[in-house]
Amino acid sequence: MKRLIILLITVSFSCTVKGQQLPQLTQYEQNNYAINPAIAGMYDYYQVKTSVRNMWGDLGPKTTILSIYGKKGENIGLGGMVYSDSEGATSRIGGNISYSHHFSLSSDIKIALALSAGFLQYRLVKDQLTWYQEDDPDAVGGDVVRAIPDATFGINTYGKNWYVGLSIPQLLSNNIDLIDRNFYELQETESEGKLNRHYYLLGAYNHVLNPFWSIEPSLLLKSATTDTQFDFGVKATWNDKLWFGTGYRTNGQMSALAGYSIQDRYIIGYSYDMLGDASVLGATHEFVLGIKFRSLKEKEILKEKE
Repeated sequence: MKRLIILLITVSFSCTVKGQQLPQLTQYEQNNYAINPAIAGMYDYYQVKTSVRNMWGDLGPKTTILSIYGKKGENIGLGGMVYSDSEGATSRIGGNISYSHHFSLSSDIKIALALSAGFLQYRLVKDQLTWYQEDDPDAVGGDVVRAIPDATFGINTYGKNWYVGLSIPQLLSNNIDLIDRNFYELQETESEGKLNRHYYLLGAYNHVLNPFWSIEPSLLLKSATTDTQFDFGVKATWNDKLWFGTGYRTNGQMSALAGYSIQDRYIIGYSYDMLGDASVLGATHEFVLGIKFRSLKEKEILKEKE
């Protein structure tokens, strides 16, 4: 019975890690550094972004991401991020810092190369598992915790109103082995708890329609092993303050989003996702809060002096 329970846990966990292993964001264009560390330095100011995502009510993953990134000097971008992601009995927390260097391809186009390095900590909470035998020895003791190093490579090409880039998170492809390592030796098998490399292609284009309106289509391609998913989005912005839009994922999920910018410095955004019958899985809610540490415009300086 003991080996059977461990085997069931292993199979369940392996099914999770073979596909998309990283949390997804609907408002990825608002917190694009969380997708690609080469974004740091593309803007002339530092900014802090927080994304909080709750999928399918109490049934799905809970994700929180806090990132800070910006430009240091003419050709250097710096950034950092901490995050947590939990679902059922498993959870992970992590953090990283990044460095990017920017090169000019022409007077209007630049390219950036970036590398981020940090750590991941995975946790299996035994109290949230169902044990078929109350006296099972595996149920005794504390949580199973594994800490491993992590890295992400990124490249980003951009112009005045567009950008497109590729990032490779989980670059090291480590094994986390949440289950007792002795199990694999006894069964003469290998752990399938491998953190596969992911490949993200992210791009967006901001088209100004008139002095008041602009529209921004975006694309996020996510690929891991045999699983590939496309996210398509479009966002309309009025007067650089109010925005709203919609998105579609190739898994059938649709989303609606809206947000507001205060003095081009503080932002708040919200998105609502629905997959198939929302009465079965429930809806997904995501909030984004941000602060841009940009220099005051001339009009704002004059206003403060009055």
